[in-house]
Amino acid sequence: MPSSNRQILEQKQATRLWLAPQQKLLGRLLEMTGNELEEEVRRATEENPALEVVESSPTEQEPVARDEEGEVIHETADDMMKADYRSEDDIPYYRLNASNRSSDDDDYEPEAVDENSIYDYLMAQIGERELSEKELTIAQYIVGNISDTGYLQRGIDSITFDIMDHTGLEVSDSEVDRVYQLVRELDPAGVGATDLRDCLLLQLERLKGDEISLLAYRVIDECFDLFSKKHFDKIASQLGISEDVMRRVFDLIRSLNPKPGNTITGIADDSHSQQIAPDFSVEIDGSDLTINLLNSVPALQISESYSLFYEQYATKKPATDKERDIAGDIKDKYTKASTFIAMLRQRNDTLFRTMRAIVHRQKLFFLTGDTADLKPMVLKDIAADVELDVSVISRVTRNKYVSTEWGIFPLKYFFSEGMMHESGEEVSTREVLSHLQQLIDGEDKSRPLSDEKLCDLLREKGYEIARRTIAKYRERLSIPVARLRKEL
Repeated sequence: MPSSNRQILEQKQATRLWLAPQQKLLGRLLEMTGNELEEEVRRATEENPALEVVESSPTEQEPVARDEEGEVIHETADDMMKADYRSEDDIPYYRLNASNRSSDDDDYEPEAVDENSIYDYLMAQIGERELSEKELTIAQYIVGNISDTGYLQRGIDSITFDIMDHTGLEVSDSEVDRVYQLVRELDPAGVGATDLRDCLLLQLERLKGDEISLLAYRVIDECFDLFSKKHFDKIASQLGISEDVMRRVFDLIRSLNPKPGNTITGIADDSHSQQIAPDFSVEIDGSDLTINLLNSVPALQISESYSLFYEQYATKKPATDKERDIAGDIKDKYTKASTFIAMLRQRNDTLFRTMRAIVHRQKLFFLTGDTADLKPMVLKDIAADVELDVSVISRVTRNKYVSTEWGIFPLKYFFSEGMMHESGEEVSTREVLSHLQQLIDGEDKSRPLSDEKLCDLLREKGYEIARRTIAKYRERLSIPVARLRKEL
């Protein structure tokens, strides 16, 4: 039979992700900030007449944090001792409790912090674009994977998988890439770049097309390796430009920002400070610590009238088509209301358990505020402590903040890998990064420190570290190699 007439049957295997409605709802609630949750509750109560706010009095408060069975989350020092949360260095046990607030209590006032959220800053610009709901979801995941310094931390294919895994939404790499290109157009220039070269090119693209800016673009685009090695004579020869023009090109490139996100997260001007309402507070009471889940969302319940309707229609066999339609509508709203209330409780329980585990592992920092007291900790450590999946902990800690005696910190601040000090103690890489930054900040810019020299200086401080690790840490801090840090 001719191949043109042959019928070819192909069998393709495809993996489709399916999430139950409850799982999808819980996933969304876990990722929401306090303000987003308030808006979600307002919308839900407006759309579903079966939901209503509990009218609580000062003497009969509805606790914000409850477990999956609806019991109040309130743990004493004795409870913590039974759960084996005793301190290794004889610091007394934690006293953990939920934040119980009535309608008469003063709202928790948002505090101004110098470290602004790059996520909120970029999403505010996204909100000004006309995007579909699907495109907005994609944008949220892309922006959520941009570091504080402004670099995209994951590939397009990984982000595509995350979106499908977490939301069940069917998206393609091309759809994600289209939204990614839009994100790269946001301010500050250079945000969303994949590496330093890409970051500099994004900034140069926005400059007016005069001779120097065009030459600067060519230098980074065509001669980046030579530029990073400071072989200016070779670049000038390759592009056919004079030494004076090369110097002007170098000055322009040096004026660019290798860490564009710092213009957001590093603003110290009070006029630009962002108002952040923390999700938790950790208070010191003697040698005890108290964790509060700060939540201004009112307690919800199913309205009495809908409960009566449910008993009247949904639990009995309808006699007519009209009654069947009424019963179906009532049952649908009743079920959605019950699910929403249950998922809110589970969200609060999950947040509280996660924060409790973080405080337990980082207890010394919460008591002293000293960065050197931060212990190595990664997401899987907390996931193991609370017996939940790492992806859940990732959602819980995303864009959440805790108010402490030492200021307000994003939860991600407490996560870092560890390395061994010569004393035999495992220390947080955040401590090593801090020392590395100090060494580079204090170097002679005419003779910047090489990675090998930085390695030697850190070893003198007791940190057993390899030269290749120095390079990795430099990249994490978005610090270029010594040649590129050299100033003429």
